[in-house]
Parts: sequence; structure tokens; C-alpha cells
Amino acid sequence: MSKEKTPRALKDNEAKCVVRMLRISPQKLNLLAQLIRGKKVEKALADLQFSRKRIAVEVKKGLESAIANAENNHSLDVDDLIVAEAHVGKALVLKRFSPRARGRSSRIEKPFANITIVVREQPAAPAAAKA
Repeated sequence: MSKEKTPRALKDNEAKCVVRMLRISPQKLNLLAQLIRGKKVEKALADLQFSRKRIAVEVKKGLESAIANAENNHSLDVDDLIVAEAHVGKALVLKRFSPRARGRSSRIEKPFANITIVVREQPAAPAAAKA
């Protein structure tokens, strides 16, 4: 006797991807999440492609993974996808020590972050009838 299958957390027209342990502070990663949130996936990919942020490459991989999940696992139309959610969470923080003046040392924190990207299929609105 096995357990019952856990119900799906997302709606039928959604797919997600979680990128974990990105070596950047959550505050900086949130700037990229704000950049792509609510946009069509083509526009979001283009924005990440030409972003000057170092971590944009990893976020772009995550968005492409979410798109692939939507297409292959949930049979959603790629042309109608938008970035419904992009939220950032904290991961671990490495603590390191660095020598300072007069024989002292200070702590350096090297934070990691996670980003969750949810894409949703929204059919394009039909063109308004011309009067």
C-alpha cells in the first residue's frame, strides 16, 4: 500500500523551475526577478540576454528550463507564455574571515540565493472587431 500521489501545487496552465544555490545576494538577484516579472517569455529572454548583470546567464537558464517544462511536461503553447511569478529566497551564507589592520580580523559573508520562476499560459486576446 503506497501513499496517495500529492496533488499538483500549480494550476494546469502553469509550469515552474527553481534554480538553487546561486552565488549572489538575494537583494541583487531580486533586481533581475523584477526585470522579468509579468513579461512575455520572449521579451524576458531578450532582457536577460542583454543584461549586464553576471548572474543573468544563470537566471536565463532557469527561465529556459521553465519554458521547457511547460512545453514538454504540461503541453503548453510556448508563444502564449508569460512570466507569472519570479521570486527570490535566501539560501546559505558562507562565513569567511579576512585579516584587517592592527592584528584584527573581520567577517566576510558570502550569500547564496534561490530563484523560483513560474510561467503561465495566457492565450492572446483576439483582435478587437473594427467598427
